[in-house]
Amino acid sequence: MLDNMDQQQTTNTVEEPLHLIRLSLDEQRYVKMRNDQELRGRLHAHDQHFNMTLGNVEETITTVEIDEETYEEIYKSTKWNILMLFVWGDGVVFVAPPLRID
Repeated sequence: MLDNMDQQQTTNTVEEPLHLIRLSLDEQRYVKMRNDQELRGRLHAHDQHFNMTLGNVEETITTVEIDEETYEEIYKSTKWNILMLFVWGDGVVFVAPPLRID
């Protein structure tokens, strides 16, 4: 039988990648998606397929256009806020703490 301290250490142990996600519940996370989509929001739930429910999400989609005269790449970002979002795991590239801009 484990005492409370042993149970807490077992719960906070990272033995496989999904344990890191479990420890991130109810925290702000940055999620990079396919198709140049980025999400920043609070992680409410997840499963083993990286399906996730995020709250208070800022979604950013970046597109690249080519200037017809100069042939320079022009990056455009579109942002909007979503109260609650379900994310399909097959589109997730990686999950990380929010990016810091100092």
